[in-house]
Amino acid sequence: MRAVIQTGYGSADVMALKDLEKPTPGEGEVLVRVMAASLAAGEYFGMRGKPFPIRLYIGFPKPKKDFVVGLDCAGIVEAVGPSVTRFSSGDEVYGECRGSCAEYAVAKEGSLAPKPAKLSFEQAAAVPTSACTALQALRDRGKVRRGQKVLINGASGGVGTFAVQIAKALGAEVTGVCSRGNVDMIRSIGADHVIDYAKADFTKGSARYDVILDNVASHSLSATRRVLTPNGLHVPSSGHAGMGWIIAASLAAMLVRQQAAPVVAVTNSASLLALNEFIKTGDVTPVIDRTYPLGETAGAFAYLDEGHARGKVVITI
Repeated sequence: MRAVIQTGYGSADVMALKDLEKPTPGEGEVLVRVMAASLAAGEYFGMRGKPFPIRLYIGFPKPKKDFVVGLDCAGIVEAVGPSVTRFSSGDEVYGECRGSCAEYAVAKEGSLAPKPAKLSFEQAAAVPTSACTALQALRDRGKVRRGQKVLINGASGGVGTFAVQIAKALGAEVTGVCSRGNVDMIRSIGADHVIDYAKADFTKGSARYDVILDNVASHSLSATRRVLTPNGLHVPSSGHAGMGWIIAASLAAMLVRQQAAPVVAVTNSASLLALNEFIKTGDVTPVIDRTYPLGETAGAFAYLDEGHARGKVVITI
C-alpha cells in the first residue's frame, strides 16, 4: 500500500511517499480502507518535533522506521480483529486511525464511530481530533451552558471553527477572535461577535466572558484571565507557545480557580457519537480549506506551515 512516512524533523521535506505492507488488525482493532484523512495540529508539531515531548511518541532522536503520519480518517472497514463487535466489513466509519495518511490504517474499535450519513468522506475525515478537542474543552472542561458568554481565541483554525459551532449549539453567546480575512467566515458559522485581532486586543476590552477557549496562546495567562467573569474559566488548548506556556498553565491550574490545565483531548466513540448528533441537526459542519491527494501530502504540510489555514486541510486517498 502507499503511505506517507516521516523521515526526520523539520520542514515538509521530511515527508515521503513509500510502499509498505498492509497492516493487520489485532485484538480489538479495525482495519480501515482509508478514503480521506485530515491533518491536525498534532501532525504539524510532529513534523517539527516540537514541543519536545511529542518525540516520545514519534521517535527520538529521529522518527521510528517507516513512521506513517496522520491520525484522523474516514473510510470503509476492510477487516476486524478478534473481539470487535460493533463494526464489520463494509461499514463506513470515521475517527482516529494510527497512520491515516495511507491507503489502509488500523484503529482501535473505541476510537471509531459510524460515519455521519450527511457528510462525504472528506468532510468526515476533517472532524475527529479537532472537533473532539473543541467538544471536550467546552462541554466537559468549560461546562458551557445556555446563556453564557464564550470567547474562542483562534476561531478560524481546525479546533476553532468547530468550537464556534459547538459553543453555539450549547446555547452560548459566542465571540470569535481571528484575522481580518476570516471575519466573514466566522460570522457565517454562527459567531455572534467577531474580533479582528489586528484591530483590537480582547484582553483590553470591557467585555467579560464565562469561558475562554484559547487555541493560540497569543497573550499571557494573567492577561487572558483578566477578562473573565468572577466564576469564569480560561481553557488553554495550544502547543504553539511552547513548553514554557504549557507548564505555566498546568501549574496555574493548581493554584488559580479561573485557570484550567491545558486540554489533552481523546478521540473516542462517545465523543464522536455526540458530534454525530450535532452534525445530524446541522449545528456542526466541517470547514475545509484545501484538499490534497495522498501523493501531495508534503504540500499539505507546507501549507500548514504557513500558518494561515482556515479550518481543516484534508488528504484524499
